[in-house]
Amino acid sequence: MKFSIIIPTLNEEKTIAPCLLALQTLRGNAEIIIADATVGQPIANGPHAHLADSIINSAKGRARQMNAGASHASGDVLIFLHADTYLPENALALIEQQLGDKQWGRFDIRLSDGHFMFKIIAWMMNRRSRLTGIATGDQVIFVTKQAFAAVGQYPEIALMEDIALSKALKKVGPPLCLNAKVASSGRRWEHFGIYRTILLMWSLRLRYFFGADPQRLAELYSRGQFWKP
Repeated sequence: MKFSIIIPTLNEEKTIAPCLLALQTLRGNAEIIIADATVGQPIANGPHAHLADSIINSAKGRARQMNAGASHASGDVLIFLHADTYLPENALALIEQQLGDKQWGRFDIRLSDGHFMFKIIAWMMNRRSRLTGIATGDQVIFVTKQAFAAVGQYPEIALMEDIALSKALKKVGPPLCLNAKVASSGRRWEHFGIYRTILLMWSLRLRYFFGADPQRLAELYSRGQFWKP
């Protein structure tokens, strides 16, 4: 089984090195593809370009970037990884051993910063995902290339693309929910405030469920607002 690890980036040239360095031991079984939407200092022109197998220029938008990366992928299984998230050491072996007849899945998550609330947030994310069969991008979604193509790739919406993809993939089959944990940064939670971000994310998900425009939700998310004045 061959893997393609696809990393969407935007203005990550100064912060991408740790993510890429952590993936170097996997390059025998996986190719690393960066889909970069940076305009000013793209990763392809920086000192870390050699740490990836391919760097693709893409239009801005995480869904667009991940679809662009997937279009260049040669792996049997696509792994969509955020630049501030780290795979467990045996990630590829776990997927290969446990995927079986399933077509997609995700890992459990832990938030890497030390605040006690991060453990509760991560537990809630993992529990909710098991109950609903919906995965978030922070949990590192992986999917067979065949199933990804069958559901039409990521819908190119401004926000909630991971939720939309999960819903489409659930029609193909249930996800493989791996207990192994990816480590993701809590920087988003710290930026707007932990409790405020919890309320914000639940508010946005609820609005999306009731049919709100993802572009409007993305604007609220970027500002850390519950509504648009």
